[in-house]
Amino acid sequence: MSMSPWRLRLLIVSLLTVAILGALDHTIVSTSLATVAGELGALQQMAWVVVGYTLASTILLPILGKLGDAIGPRSVFLVSLVLFLVASLACGFAQDMAQLVAARVVQGMSSAGLHLMSQTIVALVTTPRERPRYLAIVGAAFPVAILVGPVLGGLITDHWGWPWVFWINLPFGVAALVLALVAVPRLPGIGRQRFDIAGAVAFAVAMVVLVLAVTWVGDERMVAASVVLFAVAAMAFAAFFLIELRATEPLVPLRLFANRTIAAGTALSAIIGVGLFSVTAYLPTYFQMAYGTSATVSGLVPIATVFGMLVSNLATGWLVSRTGHFRAYPIAGTALGAAGLLTMSLLPVGLPLWVPMVVMGVVGIGTGAFMSLVVAVVQSAAPRRDMGSITASVNLVRQVGATVTTAVIGGIIGFGVAALLPASLDASTLTPQIVHAADPALRAEIAAIYTQVFAPVFGALAFVYAAGIVAAILLPGGRLSDESEPAAVSSSEPLTA
Repeated sequence: MSMSPWRLRLLIVSLLTVAILGALDHTIVSTSLATVAGELGALQQMAWVVVGYTLASTILLPILGKLGDAIGPRSVFLVSLVLFLVASLACGFAQDMAQLVAARVVQGMSSAGLHLMSQTIVALVTTPRERPRYLAIVGAAFPVAILVGPVLGGLITDHWGWPWVFWINLPFGVAALVLALVAVPRLPGIGRQRFDIAGAVAFAVAMVVLVLAVTWVGDERMVAASVVLFAVAAMAFAAFFLIELRATEPLVPLRLFANRTIAAGTALSAIIGVGLFSVTAYLPTYFQMAYGTSATVSGLVPIATVFGMLVSNLATGWLVSRTGHFRAYPIAGTALGAAGLLTMSLLPVGLPLWVPMVVMGVVGIGTGAFMSLVVAVVQSAAPRRDMGSITASVNLVRQVGATVTTAVIGGIIGFGVAALLPASLDASTLTPQIVHAADPALRAEIAAIYTQVFAPVFGALAFVYAAGIVAAILLPGGRLSDESEPAAVSSSEPLTA
């Protein structure tokens, strides 16, 4: 679909505003969780404020992708935005944890629609050549939210109260809705079709059971139940796969993965979730324990990582749209990520903090080089009728990979540290404050333990990025097309104009 330059710019502003709202909603809550749980008197259920949001978002991705293909992405986008605003209002008025979690579930569902339909709309109104630049702009919302969300959430909670963490969405969301009504074009869907109810149920069961399994795996009392749930999740995913192979209109169009571009691009998207997003949450703990930094200073390393990702994401999108050539960027990006994480696994204890900051900044630069680009490349190899579904699939593997690997890494760190700590220390009650107050010999011992536990984690994630180099090399060459319509799917040179 052709759009005038001014309307396209207005559309991108609208989508970016909504993307920032959705991304911030995921990060801004983190610093207010303890206050929320304390005031609502439900500390034990605190994790479900985040888990319910993430789970709902993940489950809805393939469903909303298919719905967008059927009725058009504009309707799904606008309904999602309205639901997001209503849920934000409900979160602030929640009187107990059950009400808050329920409202957060609706927020997660609507956030999935906002994120997914933003990418789908960009794909349908731009040429493959233009797409990387605009997707990079919209995709910049995520690293920006990581940078400013926790700080903003803390300031709002301290000065206005935790309900405003959610209510702050309303004025910006209403403005974004007005912009969207004007800027988002009416894009026709493929019409009424048979909905894959069996696939949706199997996927929902698989994801709910999997999230419960990874949530409980770190609890010694729930290890047996967690093992059973992992088995149930594996069977549910197997059933989902078989259903999708036989469905007339599957939620996830598996037939498209016969295309090398789509298969390799989706694998690269999964590597981002598994290789970097999963470990970011544990970096502050690592540096507080191994380097003896304060909580504030320990946040500098994730900030360096995300800042590198932001700059690289924008630069790569601009360069690819300018030249049309894309293959070198994921190859270089995965190589940088692998080299950086391997270096992290080899760093000795006691180095200045700027050293790991630079190293993780390199990992961020490498990841940003293909973070949004792979979405554009995969979209450019998919037929128009499956644009929402294939965009959902690319995002889905990234989100599931991050969720599962985060839990696995958490379990490895928990068990590893507990096994190596001196008998006089209890891993469950060990805090950075206790470590910083200990004598130098004990601090050095604990620093060595955390380095020993984290080293193989960084090494394993380096191997994941090394596998990404292979996936990047398997991407076909050629240039992104200047044509408005995506090319038909083929296994060779699907992106050449």
